[in-house]
Amino acid sequence: MIHRLYPGLNLGPAHGDDHAEAEPVIFGFWVFLMSDLITFGILFATYATSATTMGRAGGPGPAELFNLGSVALQTGALLASSLTCGLAALAVKHRLGSGTAVGWLIATMLLGTMFLGLELRDFHQMIGAGATPDRSAWLSSYFALVGLHGLHISAGLIWAAVMIGLLHRQPEEGRTKQRLLMFGLYWHFLDLIWIGILSVVFLAGLA
Repeated sequence: MIHRLYPGLNLGPAHGDDHAEAEPVIFGFWVFLMSDLITFGILFATYATSATTMGRAGGPGPAELFNLGSVALQTGALLASSLTCGLAALAVKHRLGSGTAVGWLIATMLLGTMFLGLELRDFHQMIGAGATPDRSAWLSSYFALVGLHGLHISAGLIWAAVMIGLLHRQPEEGRTKQRLLMFGLYWHFLDLIWIGILSVVFLAGLA
């Protein structure tokens, strides 16, 4: 039997039919991620055109509002969660036991929750300072872009919780493995989007 490869982490020949059956599923999920990337691309473009003095409409700008210490913590937490997410997938691939995979997923959830909590705190502080989405075009585009990423993180945390339940009940089920691989792609995708946000929004905004 020829075991084909697909983008992302492959289960490998040791998983037999589960490996081959994952190929069309993973390909379809890549199509979804690329469509989601288009949405983020539109928001990045909108943000870039609004991040001007005119776009701020006389309101506060990045220097007055951004907390780079908090952003650094968020970045560290999300990068670390990408590592633990990958280790969960590797635990399934190498049959290290569902308990090991669950442990890494819990770590991923904790780090993701830390990221989300820090982001929500920053939103709260900005709004408390009068920097609401309706204050300027720049703030509207900021909250839309960063907020959409945060919503994706929230959905990912729910997905991770579901995966923990599936790994407890059906650790060897082919669909469980497929869903874990898709979750890994999704989470790493959000990590890449955040690097874009870090570069375009926070670092460029304070340059």
